[in-house]
Amino acid sequence: MQCSINAKELNMEWIIPGTALKWDRDKVDTFEPQLKSMFMLGGVLLSQVTSLTGLEGHMVQNWVKRGFLSPTENKHYSLNQLCRIININMLKNALPLEKICGLLTYINGDLDDESDDIIDDSTLYFTFLKLAARAKSIDDEGNWQEALSETLKDYSEPYKGAKKRVEEVLKIMVIAYIASRFKTTAENMVENLNI
Repeated sequence: MQCSINAKELNMEWIIPGTALKWDRDKVDTFEPQLKSMFMLGGVLLSQVTSLTGLEGHMVQNWVKRGFLSPTENKHYSLNQLCRIININMLKNALPLEKICGLLTYINGDLDDESDDIIDDSTLYFTFLKLAARAKSIDDEGNWQEALSETLKDYSEPYKGAKKRVEEVLKIMVIAYIASRFKTTAENMVENLNI
């Protein structure tokens, strides 16, 4: 059985993974500069984070308390913090929070310390978006390798083996995202049966 993202979802407006924002999948490269422009004057407030992600404020604050992301500075979230929140939000429907944190720890060590990161959270997220837009099937290894090579062509390893770790995490992220989409589709189908 081949697991593919359907053609309608590939070519139409889609919800950017982990957010509540609609975007054209074919123009995914325009999302990064748009999001980054919000940080030109500093970080974003919790109300902006909740508006972008659809999360409740108390959930984001709970993730800070649990050490899933570092505390804010002057009540403002940085781009990396926002992207960590988006990454967790995107994966939480397919993976338990502890597994998500384990996945992020695998590539970034201590989640409260950005100095040991092999890829920062914003780069990881924007790379994921490019990969998700290019990798159309999860069972075609050639497709994955081509998409990974293209999205990671500018990645510079801080040490030998770092790129392989990032590749592994990105594959898991895309598979989890697709699994979440299938789960949502199945739930909607059951709902339509009026059971």
